[in-house]
Amino acid sequence: MSVSVGQPVPDFSVAATGDQTVQLPDLAGRWAVLYFYPRDNTPGCTLEGQQFRGLHAQFLALNAVVFGVSRDSLPRHDRFRAQHDFPFHLIADPDESLCQLFAVIKLKKHYGKEALGVERSTFLIDAHGVLRREWRKVKVDGHAAEVLAAVASLAELPA
Repeated sequence: MSVSVGQPVPDFSVAATGDQTVQLPDLAGRWAVLYFYPRDNTPGCTLEGQQFRGLHAQFLALNAVVFGVSRDSLPRHDRFRAQHDFPFHLIADPDESLCQLFAVIKLKKHYGKEALGVERSTFLIDAHGVLRREWRKVKVDGHAAEVLAAVASLAELPA
């Protein structure tokens, strides 16, 4: 079962870079952006991370934390994060538990072959743990700015 917009996100606990464990209750009181991407060190995934990096201070100013999520391992994430100087943490989801919760594993075609993979998607969770927005089949360029605008607009609404 996956989470739907307007519904509370079920609790989760996942490993992230910097020896972090990310748990939903620890995010209470802040907006959380989870952007799911297929793989570290690919052109689109690198560009997406760089665009979130470029806007990171503005997300923080809105009391929002950003996490990149993929099925890659923590050591691979650590290298990717260091190589591109990402100020936010990357969540490793090799067992696809978070991917399943947000239903981002889809049948994809790549060079004529079909395989299950991560559909580039982003989810915005409010300070009370409720899913407020989702973006699926994301096109990378300009997406981070679109997410930032959504946080800014929703953060102005009364709780």
